[in-house]
Parts: sequence; structure tokens; C-alpha cells
Amino acid sequence: MKYLIVYAHPNPKSFNHAVKERVEAALKKQGEKYSVRDLYLLKWNPVLGGADFNVSGKEKTPEDIKTEQQYIKEADVLIVIHPIWWFGMPAVLKGYIDRVFSAGFAYEYGPQGIKGLLSGKKVMIINTTGAPQENYLKLGFKDALTKLFKDGTYEFCGMNVVAHKFLYAVPAISPEARVKMLEEIDGLEF
Repeated sequence: MKYLIVYAHPNPKSFNHAVKERVEAALKKQGEKYSVRDLYLLKWNPVLGGADFNVSGKEKTPEDIKTEQQYIKEADVLIVIHPIWWFGMPAVLKGYIDRVFSAGFAYEYGPQGIKGLLSGKKVMIINTTGAPQENYLKLGFKDALTKLFKDGTYEFCGMNVVAHKFLYAVPAISPEARVKMLEEIDGLEF
């Protein structure tokens, strides 16, 4: 299997970065092949512009998009790691999805409706939050985010979300609790 880690956090000393490193260590230990696309390190342009639309292959796909689409084509499993900010993904990741998961690549319109073109690929999502789990459950945010990411993004494109891990209240918990969270990453089946 070949894995693609899509990572979105600007601080290389963040807990998200520790999560990414833990995922990489697990993949290395299992002898898996993987690539990392650190969107901030890449200085990814998140703005969907007119030149980005590839309408039925009539226009040239920009090189940065073509590169990312190739990484996705080659991957069997995407592991997407990002914080939840304002009850959504960071803008750089939203822009990545807007630009890379385009019509003709990730989905197409047909007589039967929309068809996902990335079937056979699996997705694992790992999110950190600032608020505690109780808030996400009580207010319905966990279910809303799960539905948005799973159904509205990845499965819309034909992929299968096999895991969605939330790591709650990261800024407010003890260092020992963060260590336990990182140990939970080791327990995920990659």
C-alpha cells in the first residue's frame, strides 16, 4: 500500500506536528511507502482562481494542481491531519480541496448525477480540537464535522473514510494526556 499524508498546520512545534510525526513513525515501522504534503511548508496557494478550472479537459491544469493530483492518484490511502478551527478545516486545506479535488479528476457529472472518480482509495482523518469532547457531542459538532468531511468531501469523490479520529481539547490538557493521545495514534490500523 502507498500512503499520502496531507498535513495542514503552520507551527512545526504544534501537537498536530507531533501527530504527523507519530503517523510517519508508525508507517516506517510497518515498512509502508508514504509521501507527505505539508501544505504550509509547500506554501500552497489556497485561492481557487479562474485558471484552476479544468472543464472537461479543455484547459490546461495548473502545474501545482497536476502535481498534487498525481500524488493522490498514486496513493491507496490518504491520511489527512489538521486542527479544527472555527468548526472547520484550515483555509489552506479547504483551498487544497477546492483546487485539487476538481471536476474531471475527483468527480464528474453524468446522466445519473454526480459520480466520484477516486473510488478504491481509503481516507483516514485525524483532527485536533480546542474544545472538550463534551462540547462537540452536546452541540452536535462532532456529527456535523464527520458528515461534512466524510460525506460532503471524501465519499462524494468516491473514497471510503475508514477512520476519523478526534483528539479533543489539546491546548487545555496535561502533557501526560497528550502522550496518551499520541499512543492512541499507534493503535490506529494503517
